[in-house]
Amino acid sequence: MAHEPQTEPDTHAPPLRRFIDPAYVPLCENLAQVREHIDALDAQIVALLAERGRYVKDAARFKRDAFQVSAPQRQQQVFDKVRQLAEQTGAYPEVVDACYRAMVAGFIAREQRDHLEMKNIEENP
Repeated sequence: MAHEPQTEPDTHAPPLRRFIDPAYVPLCENLAQVREHIDALDAQIVALLAERGRYVKDAARFKRDAFQVSAPQRQQQVFDKVRQLAEQTGAYPEVVDACYRAMVAGFIAREQRDHLEMKNIEENP
């Protein structure tokens, strides 16, 4: 049996599949609209990540050492909180959890670098 070459979907074509769940309400008429909305959300998400990053950088000023930067207890509080928020808002909890674990790891790595580039206030300028 010959296989057709794989191609990307036609972004302006109508849907090819439907959900069985009768409560599902479609959001867009075609894939192009879906992608436009996702691109707009990505712009907002990146802006929020930039803002979060500024607070993470500022947090480094209050931490004594690498352990305090990593703050494992705080990490767990964040993971628990966002999982609960995901369940409350209808987000996929496993996706939120995976995103936050990756994001927090990235921010901690960055905060560790920022922390190393700082000096204690007691030191001479």
